[in-house]
Amino acid sequence: MQYTKLGNSELNVSRICMGCMGFGDAKNGQHSWTLDEEHSREIIRRGLELGVNFFDTAIGYQSGTSEQYVGRALRDFADREKVVVATKFLPRTQAEIQDGVTGQQHIERMINTSLKNLGMDYVDLYIYHMWDYETPLYDIMDGLNRIVKAGKARYIGISNCFAYQLAKANALAEREGFAKFVSVQSHYNLIFREEEREMVRLCAEDNIAMTPYSSLAGGRLSKHPGETSKRLEEDSYAKLKYDSTAKQDAVIIERVAELAEKRGVSMTEISLAWLLTKVTAPVVGATKMHHIEGAAKAVDITLTPEETDYLEEAYVPHRLVGVMVQNTPAAAKEQHVWSTGSQNIEK
Repeated sequence: MQYTKLGNSELNVSRICMGCMGFGDAKNGQHSWTLDEEHSREIIRRGLELGVNFFDTAIGYQSGTSEQYVGRALRDFADREKVVVATKFLPRTQAEIQDGVTGQQHIERMINTSLKNLGMDYVDLYIYHMWDYETPLYDIMDGLNRIVKAGKARYIGISNCFAYQLAKANALAEREGFAKFVSVQSHYNLIFREEEREMVRLCAEDNIAMTPYSSLAGGRLSKHPGETSKRLEEDSYAKLKYDSTAKQDAVIIERVAELAEKRGVSMTEISLAWLLTKVTAPVVGATKMHHIEGAAKAVDITLTPEETDYLEEAYVPHRLVGVMVQNTPAAAKEQHVWSTGSQNIEK
C-alpha cells in the first residue's frame, strides 16, 4: 500500500479509501447487497491487513448502522490513532427548518449522533454530504468550525458540490478564520469525467484532495461487457447515472478489459490505476473480499502514456445526473444547461 497526505491536512491516508456504504443493517438500507455485521467485519479486517487505513461512511447509510459496524470493527482490529475515519452529515430536514433549528445546531446534533454510532470521541474527516440550499453557507461553515474547535472533527471535507460552491465556501472560511475544506468527494471515474471541467483544476491549484466515489461506476468498470451481477441488475441509482450513456461507455469498458487481459490483471486494477493518476484516494465500495483485494493491487500498477491515452480518447461529454442535479432547486437547474459539442449538458 502507498500513503499520502490528504490535501492541506496532516492526515496520512492510504491511496485506497474503503467505502462502507454497503455495510449495515439491511432492513434499514435501500440495497439488497447490504452486508451484515459479520461479513462487514471480515472485509474491514482484510482491508487493514492490506494496508488500508482510510474508511468512509455516513450517518445516512442504513440509518447509521454502517457507522456502528465500522466503529465496532475498527475498535476491535485497529489502533484508533492509526486509522483515518471519515463520515458525512445530511442537510437539515424540513421539520428542523420549521422548528427553527439553525445550521449550527443541526451540525452539532449530527456529529454527536455519528460519534455515538461510531463509539469514538472524534472523526478525522467530517464531510458535508450534499449542498444545503435552504441553509445559509455562513451557518454551515460556522457550525463546522465549531466542531473542529471542540475537537470532534480534525478536518472537514465536502461532497456532491460544484467547483464554484467549494471555492465560495473556502473563501468565506478564509475571510472568517474558519476551518476550510481539505477534500472533495465527488462522482468521478473513467466513464464519467465531468469533474475535469473545473473541479480538477481548482483542487490542483488549492491542494484540495480528491476522493471520488463511484470509482468503478457501480461495477461497470470491473466487469467484461455482457457480464452482470446482482448489483448491476438491481442498483437503480447507478442505472440512472449510466444507462443513458451505456453505448458510448461500452467502448471504454471494452478497452479496460483488453488492457487487463494483456497485463494479466483484473479490470478493477486497470480502472483504478487510471484514477489513481488523477486523485488522492478513490473511495472503493467493498461488499466482497475480492473487491478490496483488487483495489489494493491497483496501487502498484503504472499505466504507460500510450495506455492512458487509449483509455481516455473515446470519452465524450456526459449529462450531470444523480445527487448533484436532484439536490439543485428547479430554478437553478434551468439556469445550468449549456451545449457541449452535439450534446446538451445539464448541470
